[in-house]
Amino acid sequence: MTHLGRAQEAPALTDLPARTSAATLAKRAGLVVLAAAVLFFCYWRESQAAPLSSDGGGNVLQAWDMLRGNLLLHNWWVSDVSFYTTELPQYMLIEALTGLGPWVVHVAAAMTYTLLVLLAAFLAKGNARGGEGCARALMAAGLMLAPQLSATSILLLSPDHIGTAVPLLAIWLLIDRARPRWYVPVLVGLAFTLVMVADSIVLLTGIVPLMFVSAGRAFAGLIRRGGPRAARWYELSLAGAAAVAGIAGSFAPRVMVALGGYQQSPVGADTDLHQLQHGAWVTFQAFLELFGANVFNTSFFGGRPGLEVVFVALHLAGALAAACALGVGIARIFRFGELIVPVFAVAIVVNLGAYMSSTHAQDLLGAREMAEVLPLGAVLAGRVLGDRIAAWIRAAKGWFAPVLALLAVGYLATLGYDAAQASVPAENEPLASWLMAHQLTDGLATYWQANSTTVDSHGQVRLSAVVQNPSDRLVPYQWETDDANYDPALHYANFVVADGPSALPGMQLSAELTFGRPQGIYHADGYTILIWDANLLAKLASPGLR
Repeated sequence: MTHLGRAQEAPALTDLPARTSAATLAKRAGLVVLAAAVLFFCYWRESQAAPLSSDGGGNVLQAWDMLRGNLLLHNWWVSDVSFYTTELPQYMLIEALTGLGPWVVHVAAAMTYTLLVLLAAFLAKGNARGGEGCARALMAAGLMLAPQLSATSILLLSPDHIGTAVPLLAIWLLIDRARPRWYVPVLVGLAFTLVMVADSIVLLTGIVPLMFVSAGRAFAGLIRRGGPRAARWYELSLAGAAAVAGIAGSFAPRVMVALGGYQQSPVGADTDLHQLQHGAWVTFQAFLELFGANVFNTSFFGGRPGLEVVFVALHLAGALAAACALGVGIARIFRFGELIVPVFAVAIVVNLGAYMSSTHAQDLLGAREMAEVLPLGAVLAGRVLGDRIAAWIRAAKGWFAPVLALLAVGYLATLGYDAAQASVPAENEPLASWLMAHQLTDGLATYWQANSTTVDSHGQVRLSAVVQNPSDRLVPYQWETDDANYDPALHYANFVVADGPSALPGMQLSAELTFGRPQGIYHADGYTILIWDANLLAKLASPGLR
């Protein structure tokens, strides 16, 4: 080979990118910390505008039991989502610092959503630098910045599927930023397995979309003989690791039982295709609700302050951006290049489709089942639309920049408005106060009164959930409850909360059928409390239903 030939083979010399100075890095880190602190405060305040329920109370009590040594939650019945490797460790940390109380849920919700906004920004930025990277990050963070007040209970309260998006985005940060090495799929598989233990929704929002897109792109590459072979094998290895994680994670409930840990209720997967038209309409509204733009809410016109109406209308731009990004992502499913865009697009479609055809799509309360659509859509919009903002500003000849600034101000104003809402007490705080004042410390109640009251009293009162069996007798309710609480050798329960907010109809009659005539009946703050001079736990029957 000639000298000229060697010269032609040699790569051209290029200037190495300048290193960012330590001072600049410190300033950026300081800005991130400051932004995180402001966001946390705002989300903490907004979370307090919604009352704590027994669902969140049950998770608080589970974490408290783990903190006291019951790490496997022996004797506990959890719901169809365990949160064992996600929110429960977070709750343990907060309780170790602050103790047991309803504030745990609000602090954790603010932490979770702040992390989501920051993770979405970092993931949307990708490897882009300068103005393009900032535009991507700001667009993703902006779409999530100010949740609609009516969506507070979905996004900023008790543990739910929105929290599962934190480890999901963290996994994708690893995939997106790490060099293709053999250990990356191993780490991804382990991480997906841990998330599966907590919440199987990751099958729809992470595992299945990754498998589908990777297999489809590999097949398309074999047909077209396009794209680097190494990249296709790497994507397939990621998909294989995700598949193994999905299978391994599905055995988690059985493994926990075998180890003497918690028992998990079956995951509901019921579908109802007969109500598909109604489900499609609810899904559309839920999509808008998550992005803060549900103008079809029945209270939108005439039922809200005028300022709130303006904020919701402004958020329509964000929902439209997410919808456009979804269309672009779907079009890129079989295109070689970054993997995250088509996978997130498929994840959104799968989650929307599963929700629309499920029995959850009856009203907006079920929107929690598709809550991960919000961070996935925000990242997708930042990736595919964020770097085009500068070009759009130039092409719009001066009018687009003021419109964009108006939207940004509107989103920030919404955040401030939501944070300024008055705090509300937990659902059963009056009951907890009355019971503590009358030294009633161990009793029975409807599920929606039980865990909430226990947490409201900071553990000074223990209310265990009961339900009526087919014979109208009271039996333990095995959902977010500890079987040990019903053991008469360990506890002495001598009262029943038979009426009040969220009480089951006929509770007083069922209590008297089960335990006989009470020695005392008290009425306080809308509640009826029946008291006996006996340990009621000895007369409870075996559970008639769960």
